Amino acid sequence: MTTHEDRRLDDLAERLRHDDPRFFHALEAGTPCRPREYRHGTAWLTLAVGLGALALGIILGHGLLIAGGLVLAGIGAQLFDPDRGRVRQGIGPPPG
Repeated sequence: MTTHEDRRLDDLAERLRHDDPRFFHALEAGTPCRPREYRHGTAWLTLAVGLGALALGIILGHGLLIAGGLVLAGIGAQLFDPDRGRVRQGIGPPPG
C-alpha cells in the first residue's frame, strides 16, 4: 500500500475509535460486537414501558397515564434512529 492509502486507513481507524470506542476495541481484540447503530436495548425497553403505560391508561381511563404512555412510546420509537447523534449535532443524514 502507498503512504496515502495508509494515511486514509489510519484516519478511518481514528474516526471509528472516536465514534464507537466499544466496537473499535472489540474489533481490535477480535471479539465480535454489534456497532452502536444496531444496539437497541434501551429503545425496546422504553417502547415496551410506554406501550404498557398507554394500554393501562386506556383500560383505566386515566388521561395522564395515556399521555405519559404516548410520550414514552414516542421517545422509544425515536431511539431506533441510527442517525440521531448526527442530527443532534446539526449534521444531515448520510447521502444514499
